[in-house]
Amino acid sequence: MATAVGHVAPRAGARTEASLVFPPSFLWGTATAAYQIEGAAAEDGRTPSIWDTYARTPGKVRNGDTGDVATDHYHRWREDIALLADLGVGAYRFSLAWPRIQPTGRGPAVQKGLDFYRRLTDALLEHGIEPVATLYHWDLPQELEDAGGWPERVTAERFAEYAGMAAEALGDRVSTWTTLNEPWCSAFLGYASGVHAPGRTDPVAALRAAHHLNLAHGRAVQALRAALPPAAQVSVTLNVHHVRPRSQAAADVDAARRIDALANRVFTGPMLEGAYPEDLLRDTAALTDWSFVRDGDVRESHQRLDFLGVNYYTPTLVSGGAPSSDHGSDGHGASAHSPWPGADDVSFHRSPGARTAMDWAVDPSGLHELLVRLSGDFPRLPLVITENGAAFDDYVDPSGEVNDPDRIAYLRGHLAAVHSAMQAGADVRGYFLWSLLDNFEWGYGYSRRFGAVYVDYPTGTRIPKASARWYAQVARTGEVDA
Repeated sequence: MATAVGHVAPRAGARTEASLVFPPSFLWGTATAAYQIEGAAAEDGRTPSIWDTYARTPGKVRNGDTGDVATDHYHRWREDIALLADLGVGAYRFSLAWPRIQPTGRGPAVQKGLDFYRRLTDALLEHGIEPVATLYHWDLPQELEDAGGWPERVTAERFAEYAGMAAEALGDRVSTWTTLNEPWCSAFLGYASGVHAPGRTDPVAALRAAHHLNLAHGRAVQALRAALPPAAQVSVTLNVHHVRPRSQAAADVDAARRIDALANRVFTGPMLEGAYPEDLLRDTAALTDWSFVRDGDVRESHQRLDFLGVNYYTPTLVSGGAPSSDHGSDGHGASAHSPWPGADDVSFHRSPGARTAMDWAVDPSGLHELLVRLSGDFPRLPLVITENGAAFDDYVDPSGEVNDPDRIAYLRGHLAAVHSAMQAGADVRGYFLWSLLDNFEWGYGYSRRFGAVYVDYPTGTRIPKASARWYAQVARTGEVDA
């Protein structure tokens, strides 16, 4: 990222010989998503998104939880920005709620929705915190889903219009933009396995959705660049899977190749290289002939980016030759339907080691290996860790404190992996902790806590955890105790 990305927190504190020292320009931040924190689901013109509809469908979300209130960030944003200021981070990554800005997914913007983000970004800038805006973190306006959703080409057209509208309104305040967050989840968890909104289970629809998300990204990049100043930064965030074969047997290695194509190269191919992988097309030929890809689509999807956002939590371990009931959907919920079109005979396995409350293996080596691979595959594209963190069973102790040593250990290990990848030549420019706040964790409702700040949901009270104090020291000094 260029210096336009923003403020770097001042250095403070004593350096020890054991510290891992990051460059002074390295950007430290934290991240959230609109549906997970904002609440105010029916205020100021906002209409339902696919997640509102999905969460209100019985049996879809644990305990029947919804994002109707979430952490009430829409009303408590000043308090949350004060927490960010206390953390000492240089940037805050948040998402814009499409149905708050453009409720039906078409037509003019709702000014009250834009005004919320204007107030938010103004306050961030006043505190020296750079706003990093994501256009889409899964909250498609329900009316667009009713018209076919991401499997339909028109959704990509609507998204480009929305991107231009948001950039026109906020481009004087926001200089760093992300088009999509984790399009793999949108396409394959939303339309194949059905464990995410809108809850459909059609593998061909999922492949169509993936293509139209690629196209939407490319058109949005063009719309952003047309509306933003030349120095603005534009990116996309992918949950790049670090796929490992269980053994070096040919069937296992081929299983890893197939999942890598469906998890990663279905997006990096068009977005970063200008072509769909030939092996992906072959692997899925029994399902579709990909005729929904029109002449010029891939060229439009392939746009210049200023950096690639990388989300990483845990590696993926696979083998071939025997079908598995474990579909490896990143722990986002059980389903009888696979999120992997054309790969039903691939088996997914538990990686060894300690586990988080999401039942994800704690494995920093996967992040190191992933960053080294990406820097080799795309050597001229800077990388930013846009999400990394862990859920644990946090609680308030009798003294009113929330001590979370497992999260501190997780973060320390993964930041060490980032540092070692940089030492190996990976061009990593920043790190965003997921998440600022405990929040609505999609299909898990409020049963999983990822935040650096504990939220008491009945009262909305915020309590910084021990990990927040630890991360604040890292952000202020740029050093991690090894």
